Amino acid sequence: MASVLVDTFETTLQKTNQWLVEIMDELQMDDPHKAYLVLRSVLHALRDRLPVAEAVDFGAQLPMLIRGIYYEGWSLSGKPLKLRTKNDFFVYMCSEFGFGCDFDPELATQAVFRVISRKITAGEIHDIKQNLPEALKELWP
Repeated sequence: MASVLVDTFETTLQKTNQWLVEIMDELQMDDPHKAYLVLRSVLHALRDRLPVAEAVDFGAQLPMLIRGIYYEGWSLSGKPLKLRTKNDFFVYMCSEFGFGCDFDPELATQAVFRVISRKITAGEIHDIKQNLPEALKELWP
């Protein structure tokens, strides 16, 4: 039993590290902590922009550890947020970053969306896009 649990945690840790490596590659950075902060801030902004049911559907496809990051601190009150423009999304994303964005939020969002597009089913990506305004759909590959 213990080895099954350990295998589960090792697997999700490997998947999470792979996501972070891909984000670092996309952004040409070498700081895994910053890649984690970028991932978290983009995931939170996307989660809070999506209708609740769609946010839950998307969350179900994330690896276990990333799912925990995604749901961390989530409150359903006032959701979905009406982030209609790229700038609205980036301002909110940077507020979720925890301190000033010292990176290009558009490039960071596009990088995370590219990684998500490689990891999540095409049907789920389609559903996400259907729930976003045109300005935010343009950020997806």
